[in-house]
Amino acid sequence: MAKIGILPLGRPTFDVPFAQEQLVQMLAVLDASGHEVVGPRDLLFDAAATQTAITDLIAAKVDQVLLLQVTFTDASMTVHVANAFPDVPLSIWAVPEPRLGGRLRLNAFCGLNLASHALGLNGRAFGWLYAVPDDAQAAVADLLSGQRMSGKLSAKWIQLDAPSPTAKRLKGLKIGRIGTHPDGFDTCAYDVATLKTLTGIDVQTLELTDLFDTARAVDATAAANLRSEADTLLDGLDELDQQELDKSLRLKLALDDLKRRHSLDAFAIRCWPETFTEYGGAVCGPVSMLGEARVPCACEADVYGAVTQMILQDVADAPVFLVDLVDMDVQDNSGVVWHCGQAPSSMAAKHPSATIHTNRKMPLLYEFALKPGRVTLVRLSQAHGEPKLILSGADMLDRPMAFTGTSGVMRFDRPAAAVLDDVIGSGLEHHMALVYGDFRPQLRQLAATLGLPVLEI
Repeated sequence: MAKIGILPLGRPTFDVPFAQEQLVQMLAVLDASGHEVVGPRDLLFDAAATQTAITDLIAAKVDQVLLLQVTFTDASMTVHVANAFPDVPLSIWAVPEPRLGGRLRLNAFCGLNLASHALGLNGRAFGWLYAVPDDAQAAVADLLSGQRMSGKLSAKWIQLDAPSPTAKRLKGLKIGRIGTHPDGFDTCAYDVATLKTLTGIDVQTLELTDLFDTARAVDATAAANLRSEADTLLDGLDELDQQELDKSLRLKLALDDLKRRHSLDAFAIRCWPETFTEYGGAVCGPVSMLGEARVPCACEADVYGAVTQMILQDVADAPVFLVDLVDMDVQDNSGVVWHCGQAPSSMAAKHPSATIHTNRKMPLLYEFALKPGRVTLVRLSQAHGEPKLILSGADMLDRPMAFTGTSGVMRFDRPAAAVLDDVIGSGLEHHMALVYGDFRPQLRQLAATLGLPVLEI
């Protein structure tokens, strides 16, 4: 019998009552495991509470630390825990949630995704599990006995058949990075000189105040005209808070202005929390509009995410969607890609609706299920500190909307269980670019032209 130290992680912006229900069930499975389970039995919502719990576990001399990824969290505490227990086995158990067409109530898989990338960058081995408590007894036993380790996947070099024209067209393009990426989002870190050497792309650094001040100064007539245009694109605009809607639409016009003034080709925007807490409107809807107009925008100031979009947009000559992979269902052999509400409208299965951000309760977001069809997913990745191109192919299925915002259910070319293992084993970033069609041959040649190995998952 081992002494297992638990740290239940959560964020109050998600569905806390539902998260608490899941935690109770997870604790029941652990209590029945035959191991001694020590640590807090309530959700840890902030760094101070988590630090206190870490200190207590150090004093308890635990044999293993188990992070219970009950909702999404960034990876800052995960890395802190790994450093606090350098010689103690570390595991993560993230819990899925049902695809009911409502809000993403937990988003725990994204937390696991961020954690695997951050731990990979830090060279830390860990065990992992993504399973509902009702069906997890045997898997938890394997997890606690060290049989579910993440491992590390290796990319392969591709033979160059002919130089990629995309590589030449990337040189001299410029991304506007607005604000800095959130703490704990190691997936969004980058080095400007390394990026320039690899792709020839430049980065123009701007502040959130540049965006907000430009938006506030937008001509009222221009804002009203965009409101009228949006009314033809979206159902339900009249049901939204009109002042907040106006603020959101002004962000689109402000981005247009910044693009012109600084000769930008794409954006990487720190989209939360400040757009809500300091400005008062969501940038998600404007990002959808810009994506449809072939101006890629990456959330969370993810510069490499913006670069990936630029690559895929050039290869496919089509609008691109930067997605989170938020669920994998081994039994259904499918996964769900999602983002708050910013997919290009041409990807919609039906006429889009206007909605609000599920956590922050402000407009403007697009809402629709992605249309069925063949899709390619790609990421210019820095996983494990080694540059590479990560590729995958899938079929978007004709399914109802899995979660509010813009989401799609897809079936990968390989079994979902294998893809799930590879997502964690690769240390993949939590953002991938998606486009309709199969463009993997062109992307392989781009990788060879840039001198990058390829990992296909």
